[in-house]
Amino acid sequence: MQSATHPFLHMIHILLAGLALAGLDACQTAKQDVLITHVRLIDGTGSDAFEGAVRIREGRILDVGDLKAASNDSVIDGRGLVLAPGFIDAHSHHLGHILRNPSSPATASQGITTIVLGQDGSSEPMDSLAALFRSRAFAVNIASYTGQTSLREQVMGEKELLRTATAREIEQMQSLLTKELSKGSLGLSTGLEYEGAFYSSLEEVLALAQTAAASNGRYISHLRSEDFRLDEALSEIIEIGRKTGMPVQVSHIKIADKMCWGQAGRILSRMDSARQQGIDITADVYPYTYWNSTLKVLFPDKQYKDIRSAALACQRLFDADSSMLARFRPNTTYEGRMIADLARERRETPAATLLHLIAAADKYRVADPDADDVEAIAGKSMLEADVRAFTQWKHSVICSDGNAGRHPRGYGSFPRVLGLYVREAGLMRLEEAIHKMTGLTAKQLGIQGRGLIQPGQAADLVLFDPNAIIDHATLQDSHALSTGIHQVWVNGGLVFQDGQTTGQHTGALLKR
Repeated sequence: MQSATHPFLHMIHILLAGLALAGLDACQTAKQDVLITHVRLIDGTGSDAFEGAVRIREGRILDVGDLKAASNDSVIDGRGLVLAPGFIDAHSHHLGHILRNPSSPATASQGITTIVLGQDGSSEPMDSLAALFRSRAFAVNIASYTGQTSLREQVMGEKELLRTATAREIEQMQSLLTKELSKGSLGLSTGLEYEGAFYSSLEEVLALAQTAAASNGRYISHLRSEDFRLDEALSEIIEIGRKTGMPVQVSHIKIADKMCWGQAGRILSRMDSARQQGIDITADVYPYTYWNSTLKVLFPDKQYKDIRSAALACQRLFDADSSMLARFRPNTTYEGRMIADLARERRETPAATLLHLIAAADKYRVADPDADDVEAIAGKSMLEADVRAFTQWKHSVICSDGNAGRHPRGYGSFPRVLGLYVREAGLMRLEEAIHKMTGLTAKQLGIQGRGLIQPGQAADLVLFDPNAIIDHATLQDSHALSTGIHQVWVNGGLVFQDGQTTGQHTGALLKR
């Protein structure tokens, strides 16, 4: 979860000042048409692959089928590889990465052409994102939700979030949300497990969701609990879908309580039952058994000084031997270390180490209130069989939930699904997996004109070898590039080729 808005705005001001004279870095689309031939087309609909060619003109797909080269074509021989729509990352935190590197190797190397931000209740204003694209160009498209926590921060103040909102404050948040929706936000996102939104009532969330529904927006949620109270949290999002009639999506669906492992089928049955009642509930999922977040999510009761709560977390909510402290500003020598290793070094239990780490991080925040992302943990707490079952669900789509940090999902999610889950494990047809990365994602998120290989669609495309594609990123080497992705186009611009970004920055800000 990315929680602070101010550092981003500060960065925007720096970019605007430094780049105003330079102008946009966008690469102009060549007037010459591009014809990609000799490819196995998987069009994003879920239909069977077919042999053919694709012609691109001025950033859009012009023709698809048995095409012959014309005199004005720049011909690319696809050599029998698969050509698919560019992948849409349904839940992403890659904004910091693209600000540091506009060529965005973390996304381009995976075949991702669109990232969807504003997740877990935290977002940047649509005007700020628009200003960002006016100041410079990027190699990936961006769409965004509006976060409930960010609305709460604007209306209630950052120090007043550990309570329910008043009726007047809810009205103010509704007004702000309406404005964001009018500027192109996809809808409302919540991060109800995090402190900034945890104390909000169902009435507050429902009021904001109804505001989004009134503007034909959508709702996406990091549920109030992914462990002890998962069933209650699932009931909450189902109720929101029932009362608003809007599409609702569970973010990075998981079962994080060891006592409930193996129950993915039961959870999916509840969601299927809701769908049969007319509730449009869906989910996104990433292909790893460990998450990345703040240490505080290991304390569902928010008792950060209670050794019993810490012990319960160690017993049921994560594996201390396999969970890595990904970031720790109070003592950077701890970064990259397993929690159990730190506990042995400190000659105490992992539970005591958890309390120490949280107390040290809180002290650091008091001393440096402007500090962002003070601590994070890559927590091992899922069963692979559950992850695979969620991935196979007809109504789930693929996401990374990643950035260019220490969790490998930021660089490896999409190739991992295609290499490990599709080719090696045979969990689904290749066409179905592509559908879950493209056409289905665009449909569930309300993104128009992308996700399919059809005339008139944006030329967001990825050329890859289905027999070779695989991820290589690990906890120890989280930025290792995947292999098997040959070329990636964003709005017709070639942004990635043969293991390297090209320097073309043809991404766009996408609006609902």
